[in-house]
Amino acid sequence: MLKCKPTSLLLALTLLFSVAIAYEISKMELAMSSKYGEVGMKNLSDWKVLMENIKAADEGDKVKRVNDFVNRKVTWGDDKIIWKEKDYWATPVETIGRSAGDCEDFSIAKYYSLLASNVPMKKLRLVYVKAQMSDRQQAHMVLAYYPEPNAEPLILDNIITSMRPAGRRPDLTPVFSFNGEGVFKGTANESQGGTERLSKWQDLMKRAQIEGSN
Repeated sequence: MLKCKPTSLLLALTLLFSVAIAYEISKMELAMSSKYGEVGMKNLSDWKVLMENIKAADEGDKVKRVNDFVNRKVTWGDDKIIWKEKDYWATPVETIGRSAGDCEDFSIAKYYSLLASNVPMKKLRLVYVKAQMSDRQQAHMVLAYYPEPNAEPLILDNIITSMRPAGRRPDLTPVFSFNGEGVFKGTANESQGGTERLSKWQDLMKRAQIEGSN
């Protein structure tokens, strides 16, 4: 049996992790190049620079910089115009490649970017809300970040682009939230079960995995 000293084992695990990350990045590059050419590759390069720059940042700074990057890089557009579909959930590669998306796409790109920067999944929730506009309520999606399990979440949004605590977003009424681990009522911590019934989310996760986003 091969025995390793603790330091040797740590180095081996670090190397394996680096190889795994490089493999996922190469999959993303291949997917981006084949779909979106030079423009997409430039956008992916900018995303990789962001990931490198925030590697050693504290978690709060990671969240802010990812929120700012996606809001700056992506222009809002309707699914019918971008994807020729009524309701399409784009992968991060698709959103960054097109530099366009709707509220789901903004939120999903931020979610995967934060996972890639080692923010734990349990701290992140994609939240379906009813957003109060000037004259109507509209279905909308945001990303919630929980610094601590029972903390008030910070809301990452593409409408009001600065991050704010949920209590300072009275225009948003949570309906339910979810991540890769389960579905939750509103923004509460109590799980309401798995994500099997969210067919668009299941399909999105499969496509994102193929493209190397997770």
